[in-house]
Amino acid sequence: MKAISAKVVKALNSGSILNCADNSGAKKVQIISFKTYKGRKRRYPRGGVGDVVTCVVKKGVFKLRHKIQYGVIIRQKKEYRRKNGIRVCFEDNALILVDKKINPIGSEIKGPVAKEVVERFLQIGKISSIVV
Repeated sequence: MKAISAKVVKALNSGSILNCADNSGAKKVQIISFKTYKGRKRRYPRGGVGDVVTCVVKKGVFKLRHKIQYGVIIRQKKEYRRKNGIRVCFEDNALILVDKKINPIGSEIKGPVAKEVVERFLQIGKISSIVV
């Protein structure tokens, strides 16, 4: 994984429910854990834009429901600051489903994608329509 150019605020906890922004068939997804989280003892794991998570599909197509999947967070409501001073926030918290090699399961992404995600994962940038 490549480094992100912005200082992203870690605003999402494990247990948070997010929208699924691709056409894989999932609608609502719950975060179970964060793949590369390293934190202090007894501190709840948190993540933000560009983080890889393990999640479970709560609402969507029957074949995806109640199975553990991987996802990448592409939008968050909490604003974060880029190096040039711009503060970025989105209307919702959203992720897309990916496989173990971080290749997207769906073939298109609905809505905008943060620039920091495309910097880190180029495959996601290929199928996204809007990059902010």
